[in-house]
Amino acid sequence: MGHCFSSPRADEDETNSHAQLAGGNVTLITTKNAWDQKLAEAKTQGKIVIGNFSATWCGPCKSMAPYYIELSEKYPSLMFLTVDVDELTDFSTQLDVKATPTFFFFKDGQQIDKLVGANKPELQKKITAVVDSQATINP
Repeated sequence: MGHCFSSPRADEDETNSHAQLAGGNVTLITTKNAWDQKLAEAKTQGKIVIGNFSATWCGPCKSMAPYYIELSEKYPSLMFLTVDVDELTDFSTQLDVKATPTFFFFKDGQQIDKLVGANKPELQKKITAVVDSQATINP
């Protein structure tokens, strides 16, 4: 997959677009500071973070958003975040996001897994594995 970074269309309502990417138990991250705060909060709470690096103009991202929100409600023991790659371009580049959506899994502030692309079964499989690993650590 190639680079999917682009500016949103000028006629697009960004507030409405962001609403499509977040909801349920998903927090929209718009600053690096907010990301760092959420990772610190997750570490304190012993939660694994799933970061969805998306774009408002990305069709596959929009199709995954309702499913991601559904997963956030199904797995409250995990922290679900969405990052708009156009708002945090430098941060997204730092994490080597080359395509959207890209899902990162973090535990104690360290990346433990990654999924590139809008693959619902694979995302479910990775989340199930993470939840199962938490259950064996915290029975």
